[in-house]
Amino acid sequence: MKILLCNDDGIHARGIKALHEAVTPLGDIHVVAPDVERSAAGHAITLSDPIKTVSVEKDDLPFGLAVGGTPADCIKLALCLLMENDLPDLVVSGINLGSNTGISVLYSGTVSAASEAVILGVPAIAISLCTYLNPNWDTAKKVATEIVANVLKNPLPDGTLLNVNIPNRPYNELKGMKAARMGRSRFVEKFLKHSDPRGNDYYWLDGELDLLDDSPDTDVRVVADGYVALTPIHIDLTAQHAMAQVKEWNVEY
Repeated sequence: MKILLCNDDGIHARGIKALHEAVTPLGDIHVVAPDVERSAAGHAITLSDPIKTVSVEKDDLPFGLAVGGTPADCIKLALCLLMENDLPDLVVSGINLGSNTGISVLYSGTVSAASEAVILGVPAIAISLCTYLNPNWDTAKKVATEIVANVLKNPLPDGTLLNVNIPNRPYNELKGMKAARMGRSRFVEKFLKHSDPRGNDYYWLDGELDLLDDSPDTDVRVVADGYVALTPIHIDLTAQHAMAQVKEWNVEY
């Protein structure tokens, strides 16, 4: 099996190294990832600048290709050029530091790398460890190995990626894995205002996640309850429940 790894924390992040270690026993591993952190890049792609690349080594061994672009750029470059004649069987994005639950899915570069792969016809998984402090990489690695092995044997339907969120706790304290839907939430933003030495104002974005749905089957709640949250996501954003209303406005000119 050929597996392509990507992330949005950058090729030098601990998470992608942990992912590499986790899935190496499962196949032929390739890495194409951003050269620096691109968190919250969403599904942005680069159109007005050249995309530069450089090979990266870790532990004196070839590791992968660092790309001067977004996570979606990395996947496009890999699947449309670098590996176009020998496509991977699976793309895995992560392991992200911080959860990608609820509305975070729309902002996430980690999820966008996986969704770009699905758009281009390759099955994909996004994996996140739900913490920014004291990450338990051993737990994340064990779960990643299990999930990737399972998806390789049991691919999701076409056009669907698997979004995985792992509680930050010892592996033996996990309660299991659960299918979960994407919970409704929003960020309550605040901008911190500062001034530079020349008196020009600049702003630093901060905010907190506001849960609008705390039902037991949501990804946020499943993780909080100690389970790995497994959320299948598809690319079609059509609000099917609103189609009947909009059809009432059909007009022929």
